[in-house]
Amino acid sequence: MSSALTRDSLEAFWMPFTANRKFKDQPRLLARAEGMHYWTPDGRKVLDGCAGLWCVNAGHGRKEITAAVAEQMATMDYAPTFQMGHPFGFELANRLVKLAPGDLDHVFFTNSGSESVDTALKIALAYHRVKGEASRQRLIGREKGYHGVGFGGISVGGLSNNRKYFGSMLPGVDHLRHTLDLEHNAFTRGLPEWGTHLADDLERLVGLHDGSTIAAVIVEPIACSAGVILPTRDYLQKLRAICDKHGILLIFDEVITGFGRLGTPFGAQYFDVIPDIITTAKGLTNGAIPMGAVFVRKHIYDAFMKGPDGIEFFHGYTYSAHPAACAAGIATQEIYEREGLLTRAAELAPKWEDAVYSLRSSPNVIDIRNLGLVAGIELQSRAGAVGARAFEAMVKGFEQGILVRVTGDTIALSPPLVISPAQIDELVTRLAEVLKTIK
Repeated sequence: MSSALTRDSLEAFWMPFTANRKFKDQPRLLARAEGMHYWTPDGRKVLDGCAGLWCVNAGHGRKEITAAVAEQMATMDYAPTFQMGHPFGFELANRLVKLAPGDLDHVFFTNSGSESVDTALKIALAYHRVKGEASRQRLIGREKGYHGVGFGGISVGGLSNNRKYFGSMLPGVDHLRHTLDLEHNAFTRGLPEWGTHLADDLERLVGLHDGSTIAAVIVEPIACSAGVILPTRDYLQKLRAICDKHGILLIFDEVITGFGRLGTPFGAQYFDVIPDIITTAKGLTNGAIPMGAVFVRKHIYDAFMKGPDGIEFFHGYTYSAHPAACAAGIATQEIYEREGLLTRAAELAPKWEDAVYSLRSSPNVIDIRNLGLVAGIELQSRAGAVGARAFEAMVKGFEQGILVRVTGDTIALSPPLVISPAQIDELVTRLAEVLKTIK
């Protein structure tokens, strides 16, 4: 198969989320990857500052994962999981629940973060129905939240550009206020002090809709895709208490914060909160093969097992617990355990924080937000051109050999967990040089 690039071939490949027609004129193409780096088709080396797309936590090209997938494909390429099963799904599930907090001891496999979110929302609605509380049909998301691109996820999500093209979406959805506030929290190192009271917004929605109609609240521990928006230390604990008070399920979307990003296996452990459901994907397989997993607490699983129907939960995917994906997941978890990667971000966090805060004096920087091994550097928007300044920084960064992620005018950094202190310095130094050139 020819790999030659032509204008026609670029036109035919409709890259999602390009959000800028300059892609056709200035294609940022990646040809191979290993360790902390990508290489372009013309041989330029690019330091990965965002773990691919928040997912390659153990670094690129892990031969252990490749070998495990190849062996699995040679042994059994596919097996149905409707009324059937295979041992690899059980092996991976048993590994995963050992990492989870509290009694989140059962796993439902999906193929992506979007599918994990839609699955979690359906579990929440069905759970209340089998418990005899079918009136609980309302779902609560949060402004600036991102929960994938399924209709459930964009309905509870709070990013306007993800929502505005797709009509009214799911009915009965409301949103909490977000926790971003530069007036009170700009340039706070780590978790901010101001904002715990914003969790009380859930009480406002309970008063508006009545708690007996609300099935679940879904939030990201950190709203990463919206620009690394942090809660206070007690914000999520307060949400947990309000949910308990009114019989509402609490869902943590940990598609990004899961598998070591904050220096703990899950963000739930970092914040010392046990949600009822956790959604994951991305780092589950190190991004090597699409896969997601939804963790549920024991009482939720038990409610379905005691339900009246022969089929416990009318939901599933053709590729749930795909054997090759399970092989990738098992190999990934073995790497995490062997190399201590699920806690490495905690070790690197002080170095990381000092490095990203060295950008405070860079031109146009109006805020820096950090936790674990993730950071958002927010730039002042140009008049009438929100997002243009950060996009230019991303393009110039790629030209200078670093890969960063942008959302609006926030530059997001989330490198693989295998990054070295020297590579942290390299990433931030190159970004500082780029910011000096942005008007």
